[in-house]
Amino acid sequence: MTKAEPKTFELLLRVRYAECDAQEVVFNARYADYADLAATEFMRALIGGYQALTNQGLDNQVVNLNISWQSPARFDDILCLSVHVSKVGNTSFTMQIDMQNWQTKQAVASAEIVYVMVDSLTFEKKPVPNEFKATLLKGAAGRTMNLAGVELS
Repeated sequence: MTKAEPKTFELLLRVRYAECDAQEVVFNARYADYADLAATEFMRALIGGYQALTNQGLDNQVVNLNISWQSPARFDDILCLSVHVSKVGNTSFTMQIDMQNWQTKQAVASAEIVYVMVDSLTFEKKPVPNEFKATLLKGAAGRTMNLAGVELS
């Protein structure tokens, strides 16, 4: 398995009212949605989106998702989700997503997602192609997707 140096892609998003629970903080299950959104936007920045994989007869599936919480996020907070690929194996790769409050820089949560490469039609496990491995390890450093509507200087 190859270890990658962190090269982050960032996604900015604003917490919506409907994502909060009765305690007035983001409901725990929403963090999986945030992680998935960040992973999707990372792939879009990296290869143009998942369609680029399926056009090659490949796809990937989540086989493990772990989330650790450090502090709550609340309605109208702006979160910065930093994404990088931390490991690439023969048939799998791991994304690390660190979430922090964009304004205070306080850590909010982190997610680790393990994906397995599969055939897009049969869903049988496939090796991660060498070219895709290199692209994953290169990352999308310095790129930001701004869904929060904030001005970046």
